[in-house]
Formats: sequence, structure tokens, C-alpha cells
Amino acid sequence: MTTALSFIFVLGILVFVHELGHFIVARLCGIRVDKFSLGFPPKLVSRKVGETEYIISWIPLGGYVKLAGENPEESSGTNPWEFMAQPVWKRSLVIAAGPVMNFILAILFFWGIFFFNGLQVPQSETTVIGQLTPGGPAEKAGIKPGDKILSVNETPVTNFDQMAKIIYQNVEKPVLIQWERGGEILQKEILTFKEKVYDQEGKSRQIGKIGIGPTSTQIDLNLFQALKEGLDLTIGLSAEIFTVLYGLVTGSLSLKTLGGPIFIAQAAGQTAQQGLTALLSFTALLSVNLAILNLLPIPVLDGGHLLFLGWEKIRRRPLSVKQRSLIQQVGLGFLLVLILFITYNDIFRLLGK
Repeated sequence: MTTALSFIFVLGILVFVHELGHFIVARLCGIRVDKFSLGFPPKLVSRKVGETEYIISWIPLGGYVKLAGENPEESSGTNPWEFMAQPVWKRSLVIAAGPVMNFILAILFFWGIFFFNGLQVPQSETTVIGQLTPGGPAEKAGIKPGDKILSVNETPVTNFDQMAKIIYQNVEKPVLIQWERGGEILQKEILTFKEKVYDQEGKSRQIGKIGIGPTSTQIDLNLFQALKEGLDLTIGLSAEIFTVLYGLVTGSLSLKTLGGPIFIAQAAGQTAQQGLTALLSFTALLSVNLAILNLLPIPVLDGGHLLFLGWEKIRRRPLSVKQRSLIQQVGLGFLLVLILFITYNDIFRLLGK
């Protein structure tokens, strides 16, 4: 139940904010909005307010805003409230507004997190445990926050990075951990679990973990400092996502790393169990992902529509209905294949394969 509710909460926020961006800018540009829908048919509830029908549908995997005259074959091109009657720059603003709103959402969430929780600076110069993964091997073995690790596999350790390096090398193998608590020396063999990580070039490798983290010092931030940290983190995450996309395109990163709705639902449920801050951080991360993916120049995505508008600006006339239809069918086919592949990944990940 937690997983399902968390998934609906996260995806609902992301879709609502994205479509709200299209809606607000369309209205500001004088374009009539016929429908504003969260989810896909069949309808659950709907209500018409003014010229717009607001809809909540049963399938919570997306949403849409239907603009008057957005399809060339349905537009007269003369009515001032129609999408196709607007100049290219206005239509571009409407299309770009969705991804931009997702970026703004991420910045706002990170801003709030940094302002209320401060900046957590890890203290890696010691081996004192500050965090434990709930239900992880270390917690099950009896290690508690505040314990100090003395050695790993009988090798003395004096800082967290040195300790982690030894554990990383033992993938799904037992490691002998010795730690101190209140003057008492404790020792236990702990079986590591494996986790896939990626380097800056997008290459993957497996490392061993036992579910521990260092202590951290909290630095309180004012509103402006928190905003800067939120902006920096959003920009940093965007750069990392582009690195991953580059790795996928060049083949240095496996397509098996991609995750879809099932993966998102699992991750949302896990972060929800860690508290509201973790869930909001995860939502902000997904919001950045959604913004960038929507800007990719693939037909039927926002980036594809912007590409059409750029072509129209250069040629001084839009693509024909036949050309647009053909290109969009190719783009839709590509997305469907990608969705099927990602779902395949999700199912095998769920089965532990």
C-alpha cells in the first residue's frame, strides 16, 4: 500500500506540475485550453470550468493538456485563441513550459530541503557510523549509529573511505567487522550485498556494501544559501543525466540500467519509508529526469515539437500534416519499443534476475 500511494503521489506531482506549465503559459499567450487531464482514460471525474474541462482519469501514468487548434488539420489558423494561429516563439514557450516547470519544481524542493534540514557534510575522516540502511546487513548484525569501526577483515581502518574501499572489494562475500561501543569491542562476520555503480565515463562495476554511512555535520543555511545549493544540485544532477544519456548512446552504458514505472514505484515506496525528506528528494530527482527526457528531440515529446517549430522557423512554413504524421509515427514506435524494453527490465529486476 505504501508503494502504491507513494508512486501515485510522486507521479501525480510531476505530471501535474508539467502540465500546469503548459496550461499557464498557453493561457498567458491567449490560447484556449480545452482539456486539462491528470491520468489517461477512462475518466474518473471531470468538471468544466469556463472553457476548460478538468479531468482526473483512472490510469495514473501521465496526463495531457489539449489546446484549441493544436493539430494543423483541426485548426483554421485564423482564430486568435488557437495554438496554430500563434507565432513560433509563443508556441515554443508553451511547449517548453512543461519541462521548465519540472526544473523549477526540483529547485523548489531542494531549496526547501536545504533550508529546513541544512547542508549535511559527511565526516569521512573517522569510522564512526552515522547512518544505517533500514533492514541492511549492518543493522541486522547489531551495528548502531555511534559505533566506531576498528577493522575490516582484520585490517585496521582509521577513516571511512579506507574502510569502504575494503568492503567494496568483497561483493556478496562475508567480511569480518570489528567495532567499538562504549569501550566494549564487538565482532561479527557480515555478508555484503552487491550494488552497481558507474564511473564518470559511464562504465559500470559491482561493489559490496553492508548498509552503513558516515556521521555528518549539519550546517544551517539561510534562504539565499539554500536556494544556491538547490540550484547547484539541480545543475549537477542535470549534468549527470546527460552523462548517462551519452553513455547509453555511445554504448558504454548498458540499456539494462534503465528503469520504468515498476522501478519508480519500488523506489518511491522505499524512500517513503525513510521519511518525507527522502521522498521529496526522490521526487525532485525524478522531476529533473522528466524535464531532460521531455526535451530530447524525439517526435511526440516536447523536444520533438520544439524541433518541428525550429524547422518551421527556418523554412518559414510548418511541415505538412503528412510529414508530421509520418515523423510522429516513427517517434511513437521508437518510444513504444523503449517502453516495452524498460518494462522488460523492470520485470526481470523485480524477479531478481
